[in-house]
Amino acid sequence: MARPPGVLLVEDDDVLREVVAHNLAAAGFAVSEARSAGEAWASWDAADVVVLDWMLPDEPGVRLLARARSRGDDTPVLILTAKAREADRVEGLETGADDYLVKPFSHAELVARLRALLRRARGRRRASLGALEVDEDAGEARLRGRRLELTRREFELLAYLVANAGRVLTRGELLDAVWGRDFVGTERTVDQHVAQLRARLGAGWIETVRGRGYRMVRPDEAP
Repeated sequence: MARPPGVLLVEDDDVLREVVAHNLAAAGFAVSEARSAGEAWASWDAADVVVLDWMLPDEPGVRLLARARSRGDDTPVLILTAKAREADRVEGLETGADDYLVKPFSHAELVARLRALLRRARGRRRASLGALEVDEDAGEARLRGRRLELTRREFELLAYLVANAGRVLTRGELLDAVWGRDFVGTERTVDQHVAQLRARLGAGWIETVRGRGYRMVRPDEAP
């Protein structure tokens, strides 16, 4: 049985938060609640989707959202707020929100919007490893929110490494997967491209396994 999607509900109004949480649970979501930006940040990584109030007691919701996006986090976020001006909507969306709903609102509409966000998220060809995110649909990779300037081959090699993170990949496997079986060249090509990726990513991401090949790891997991 599939686990229910997890929604992080960030709202400092206790009455509203309890009502929304009850309705989301009734709609099949596993709900985590937060009353402040600090509480939300502590639970953010476990959420499949976030419902985020703009006005929080310790930090504006959009500032929290900007912090999450700056580290490469792509969790779908719906801003739920009383701020209805067009300028506020634009600011929220440009900060990185995926949707924006103004109070007062329909609970049925909120549920429908969250389900739509989750469908779109599942449809993305994205992989992430810590602060590194690879988006194959967009053809780009970001490290801590900063776009990496990569050649096509570098991008394809990085995407394959991230998709197989933790596995030791031989040079021959990487040649077949990225350059194709008809490629005329040597395994030195892989070494050269790995060196270029290391220069862009920094130390610790791609581990050399002597006599076998390469393994993609998070820097804090590297030996």
